[in-house]
Amino acid sequence: MHLPELGSNIARGTSAPRVPGEREMTGGVPRSGVDRAAGHLWADDLAMQKFSLEALARELLGRAPAAGGQHTAQTVVGGHERVLRQTVIAMIGGAVLAEHESPGEATVYVLGGRVRLSAGDASWIGRDGDLLVIPDSRHSLEALEDSAVLLTVAKAP
Repeated sequence: MHLPELGSNIARGTSAPRVPGEREMTGGVPRSGVDRAAGHLWADDLAMQKFSLEALARELLGRAPAAGGQHTAQTVVGGHERVLRQTVIAMIGGAVLAEHESPGEATVYVLGGRVRLSAGDASWIGRDGDLLVIPDSRHSLEALEDSAVLLTVAKAP
């Protein structure tokens, strides 16, 4: 599968040089403090955390063609029962996350590719590095090409 130019390193499969003391990573997520079955990395499991969103996006894009909705996702911080939730979503070009309500304040950061966020009659195109603020109304997200985004949601406690 050809991956789009996702940032400077995703398509090439490389990462930044290792730093002495840097922790080993698996699928872009550190080995400790991770509930892989649930796909969650909990903030209170580790004092400090670092993982590669590029590597995770690459991994998810590789699995997306076989997924039912042509997209895959993994929550990397928080969860539905937390105030903050961050989820990497990989979508094959043409895939759509159907119109839905936002559970709280939310943004979409485009890790790579090109997406369209639509709400009512308005729409915004996001490209590598763009941050889209999700309106407090029904909205949908469409991948205009193979894409990966970081969805951040903050719910009122």
